[in-house]
Amino acid sequence: MNVEFTARHYHLDEEIKDYASKKLEKLEPFLEEPADIHLILETEKIRQIAELIVSHRHGVFQATEEAEDMRDAVHAVIGKVEKQARRSRKKYMDQRRRADRQVNDNWPVEVLESQTFGRGERPRVIKRNHLPIKPMTIDEASLRLEQSKNDFFVFRDSASDRVSVLYRRKDENYGLIAPEF
Repeated sequence: MNVEFTARHYHLDEEIKDYASKKLEKLEPFLEEPADIHLILETEKIRQIAELIVSHRHGVFQATEEAEDMRDAVHAVIGKVEKQARRSRKKYMDQRRRADRQVNDNWPVEVLESQTFGRGERPRVIKRNHLPIKPMTIDEASLRLEQSKNDFFVFRDSASDRVSVLYRRKDENYGLIAPEF
C-alpha cells in the first residue's frame, strides 16, 4: 500500500501523518494490491479540508470532508472511503458467489438401459441431458410438468431453496420428492 500526502496551505507534521497512516490501515482488508492512496490536506480560511483518493485493481474510491480540526476531517474522510470499500468488496464477493452458483445449476440426467439390470452387468448410459434448475413455486413446477413430455420436473423450491423433483404418478396425480439435508 503506497501512501502519498499532499498539503495545500497547511503545515504537514509527523503527528497527522502517523494518525492518518494508522487510520488507513483499516482499509487494507478491503483493497486489492497494489493500492495507491493519496491524502490531500488543505486549509481555506478557517475550514480544514481532507480529500482521499484510493486507487486499486477493482476501482477508485474518492471522498472529501471538511471540519474545524484536521484530525476530524481525516477521520471522517477515511470513514467515508472505508464505507465505499466495504460496499465494493461485498458486491464483488456476491458476484463471485452468484457466478459459482450459476455453474452448478445444470444437473445431468442419465437414462440407463433396462436390459443391463439384474444380470450383474454395469448399467449402460444411452442418453444424457443437462437440466437447468430454476427457482419456482410448486404450482409453477406443476404447470411446467403439464407442458413437458417427461414424467418428472426438477426445480429449486423458492420457499425452501432446496432442489425438488415433481413427478407424474400412474394414477395421474403428482408426487413430490423434497430431500432432507
